[in-house]
Amino acid sequence: MATVYKTLTNNDTVSTRTLLHEAIPMTGSIVSGTYSDLNIKNYAHGMFQSVYDYPYLSSSANHIFDVTLGYSAKSALSSSTSTQNSKKINIYNQMAQVLMGYDATGSVQRFDEDGDILAGGTKIDSCYFMNFSRLLVKDEIKKGTFQLTLMMSGTAGGHAYPSGNRVLIHDSSASNDFRVNSPAGEYGILQAVNETAGVLGVQNVPVGLIYYQAGIVVLSGSVFLSATKGGRISATDGSAIMDTLEPTVGAARNMTQMMTGSSITGSADALRRRIYNIQFNNTTELNSTIYFCRINHNDYNYSSNPTYMSGSKIRVKNTRSDAPSSYITTVGLYSADNELLAVAKVSEPLKKDPTNELTLRVRLDY
Repeated sequence: MATVYKTLTNNDTVSTRTLLHEAIPMTGSIVSGTYSDLNIKNYAHGMFQSVYDYPYLSSSANHIFDVTLGYSAKSALSSSTSTQNSKKINIYNQMAQVLMGYDATGSVQRFDEDGDILAGGTKIDSCYFMNFSRLLVKDEIKKGTFQLTLMMSGTAGGHAYPSGNRVLIHDSSASNDFRVNSPAGEYGILQAVNETAGVLGVQNVPVGLIYYQAGIVVLSGSVFLSATKGGRISATDGSAIMDTLEPTVGAARNMTQMMTGSSITGSADALRRRIYNIQFNNTTELNSTIYFCRINHNDYNYSSNPTYMSGSKIRVKNTRSDAPSSYITTVGLYSADNELLAVAKVSEPLKKDPTNELTLRVRLDY
């Protein structure tokens, strides 16, 4: 055990930041199908539903994301006759005030399609919200990796659209083009691109926003409306099925009918059954401080450990003329008032005597 403390200067320390990424894939069969919705939890308040990766009553189930929807009070969908009208407005306002903040007048800012708030432009007044759990997102979603594939047509059944036209919603350009004017951190623009050749006339049109640190996706309801009805999707074959959000036996309701005439949980079911695939990379930010502990030739050649001596003689010396030596096994980092803060162990004892010098690199992660 050493009794001499060495002061670390600025030249002996350096701080680093490492970003670790994991690939997070979620198939549509898990979101809606594999467990017959036993992994979907609805609540008495009816304001959102939770999706788990396993039946939620199981102790091994993990919460993966929540789904809800809302619209602005300025939206054409807002009406006293709409189902859960006040709750849908409250959800929109709650999400907007957290993700968009307030304007100069103190009013909650509406979601902006291109993120250029000062320039005005198109607002997203009706939208779905997908709040991914911190278990999956960690510190943030990696920019440019988010992909959401939606089934835009097909026959209900199974999970629930195994075939048909697909649209890929992604943030492909966000690694170099993202916005920072949100109180919730950085966010990017979600764009839709056609995945079914020659059927949908979709080529990178904006359909929502993704907030990376918050782990929230804001999906515009216009993605389920054809361009002829004010949406973003146009069918090159003249088909109108893209206007259908939830085809069911004997009836088909478009996005407007679904948002105004269905409960929040019912509309969330409709979105889930359109999901073909979700994938993104998460990010874990690992901050580190590296300490270079430099041991000069005349440092730490002795030990104050009682076992270092035997009969008043140094154990590691065989003859009187031998140079003193010791074995370094541990590095302790102390505060300014000599309180032990952290301990590092070397992989094997390092012999130290007056003929050598050592530099031990200690990394402290937090």
